Amino acid sequence: MKGQKTKAFLRVLKYSNGGVLEPAKVYKIKHLHKVEVVANDPSGCTFLLGFHNLRSQSVSPPQWTMRNKDDRNRLLMCILNMCKEILGGIPKVAGMDIVEMAIWAKENTTTKVTQVGTKDGPIESVVLEADSQVAVEKDLVSQAEEEDIEALLGTYVMAIGEAEAFSERMKRELVGLESANVYALMETESVVEEVLQGLEIASICVEDMDEWLGIFNIKLRHMREDIQSIEWRNNRLELQSESNVALIDELDKLLVLLQIPPEYEESLTGGSFDEGNMVKNIEACEWLTSAIKNLEASNMDPCYVKLRAVREKRAEFVLLKCTFVRRASEFLRNYFPGLIDFMLNDKGNFSQKGQLQRPDHADMRFKCRTYARLLQFIKSLDKSCLTPLRKAYCHSLNLLIRREAREFSNELRNSSKASKSSTPSFEGPAGANQPAGVTDSPGDAYSKMITNFIPLLVDECLFLAHFMCFEVGALDTSDSSNALTESNSTSQSTSEASGISVKPSSSSADLGVLNDCLKELLDGIQEDFYGLVDWAFKLDPLSCISMHGITERYLSGQKAEVAGYVQVLLDDLETRITILFSRFVDDACYQIEKYERNVRQVGVVPYIPRFSQLAARMEQYINGTRDLVDQAYTKIVSIMFVTLEKIAQVEPKYVDIVLLENYAAFQHSLYDLANVVPTLAKYYHQASEAYEQACSRHINLVIYIHFEKLFQFARKIEELMYNMSPEEIPFQVGMSKVDFRKMLKSSLTGLDKTINAMYRKLQKNITAEELLPSLWEKCKKEFLDKYATFLKLISKIYPNETVTSVNEMREILSSL
Repeated sequence: MKGQKTKAFLRVLKYSNGGVLEPAKVYKIKHLHKVEVVANDPSGCTFLLGFHNLRSQSVSPPQWTMRNKDDRNRLLMCILNMCKEILGGIPKVAGMDIVEMAIWAKENTTTKVTQVGTKDGPIESVVLEADSQVAVEKDLVSQAEEEDIEALLGTYVMAIGEAEAFSERMKRELVGLESANVYALMETESVVEEVLQGLEIASICVEDMDEWLGIFNIKLRHMREDIQSIEWRNNRLELQSESNVALIDELDKLLVLLQIPPEYEESLTGGSFDEGNMVKNIEACEWLTSAIKNLEASNMDPCYVKLRAVREKRAEFVLLKCTFVRRASEFLRNYFPGLIDFMLNDKGNFSQKGQLQRPDHADMRFKCRTYARLLQFIKSLDKSCLTPLRKAYCHSLNLLIRREAREFSNELRNSSKASKSSTPSFEGPAGANQPAGVTDSPGDAYSKMITNFIPLLVDECLFLAHFMCFEVGALDTSDSSNALTESNSTSQSTSEASGISVKPSSSSADLGVLNDCLKELLDGIQEDFYGLVDWAFKLDPLSCISMHGITERYLSGQKAEVAGYVQVLLDDLETRITILFSRFVDDACYQIEKYERNVRQVGVVPYIPRFSQLAARMEQYINGTRDLVDQAYTKIVSIMFVTLEKIAQVEPKYVDIVLLENYAAFQHSLYDLANVVPTLAKYYHQASEAYEQACSRHINLVIYIHFEKLFQFARKIEELMYNMSPEEIPFQVGMSKVDFRKMLKSSLTGLDKTINAMYRKLQKNITAEELLPSLWEKCKKEFLDKYATFLKLISKIYPNETVTSVNEMREILSSL
């Protein structure tokens, strides 16, 4: 510590890596304001040093822990002594007794200044050393004070060694002091009296002031009570005022719910339902529905529910609802029949002679949509009133649709150029009933009927479901767009323009009511479709194919849940068409089965070429799936083949000839169709196999007739070879070389005549001359194959015999 102004520092040293002490931290003693021993440490060796300059920083006070209390006391006493000598005072000490510290210092500690060598040079430092003696008074009195006390004590002879003399002396001095005090009191009596008087006056003043303060306290207490009372009454008045304001607001709101606007009351009780007034009527319905809903117990405060005014108004609103619903229902029950009657009286809405009129209900639906919102409110107010309205609408519209369908179907039949078709018949002589091409089929009339009315019926079903507020599911007509383009566009415009929201799901009960309404709407219209189907079947039974195709196409396009009755109608039509066509197929099969079985059939049976004509006609009518036609092919061709087998069995001698000629004719007549029709291709291959089998049997018969000995000899050799070796066979009876030569000579002598006889045999029984060349080629090939087999057998049995070779035989056959 150097310089004019003494400064004290607390330096913290630490050992460096080289073992040299280095300063780590420096604290200024002037900033030390507190020394505290940590109470949490039971050993008492941990303490804190608080510095002023660390208060404003987020740094915890320096804390140290010594090895024992002696080390702690030495360091703390050194710091306290420095503070007292340099700063003139010690910092605040907490957690330990300063007197105990002083006593400990007196017994254990002394202080001396030493120098500590550092890198910066020698620094004077206060170091504590044990086993030194120092006066504890240094901490309590200064050196000058101690000298003054010793001088003062030296001026008195205490004579403490003589106890009795010292006691007597002390008694005399005490008596002297007491007498001096009494004398002094007697001298100051006047002063004491004045003081006592002053005290009495002051006491009186104090009493008066205490009385005044008591009075003021009572008055203040009364004032406080009055103020509290005023505040309480004021709070009650404010609460009452706020409550009155809130009550008035609630009453105003309740009055709004209970009051009926005059314009709405007029519309609900006696207003007109003309189209021009419907906006007002709808607004009145919206208000009435909202008003009734607001007065329901679930939507009101419970304290209002039992109010007489609320109960009376609720009853008044219900009566008003019943009156309005009754008036609206009565108007609509009369409006729907009137609208339909107007359309029925206009002949321009129906087909007339020479003019087909496509039904159009756009204007009717547009007028009905005016009351769509009204129907919604009727349903929300009183759902039971919808039932008679739905019946009135369905009954009226049913009359219109049936009239349109009847007039349309009649005009289709009258204007059709189709005449009774010459459908190929399986009866009569061959060559008759040659059909012409399809020019104007009655199936076209059915197609027009379906195309015009099925979309109309679907639209009417959809419109009914929406217009009459049925909770039906959302409709998906995407799958039917290809089949019902016009229907979908119309129904889409219907659903978009109706302005009626549709719930995503429908209850089974509501769907049942909807089906009943749809049945009532469309009941009876099926008779016109049935009549048109029967008429088309009578003119041309094959028109059932085209009618079935278009019906199936429209049936597959019906995906709407609410158009289920239209699907039922199409199902019935498809079933009826299938039954009629099945009747035609059964008649054809019956005609095939009626052919005479007891008379020999010569040539091709007539029903085979007629079937090819029928199949060609049937293919022209297909405009959808092939199921109906393929089923007919399967049934007819199966009966044809079975009947053909029965006809061939009439005369067993000519079975194969009849079969091969007719199977060949079947293949020839159906060759083109079999290439494109899989079902006919299957029967074509079946006929081909049967033809090959019949040819093989007939050719073998002809060959065996003319070369019987040759092939019987070969068969006998084959039988013998099962039981013996080839060398043993020539020694059997009838199998010697001589017998072989005789058989060979008798069989091959006059070979050209024999072969010519074979050809004439084939030619004699075949009526289809075009089959003879191919049949003769098959015969020659079969004969050569059998002859080659015969030569192989002979070479094993008679190896040295000379026989005509296969090549020579082939040349002989080719030369004839």
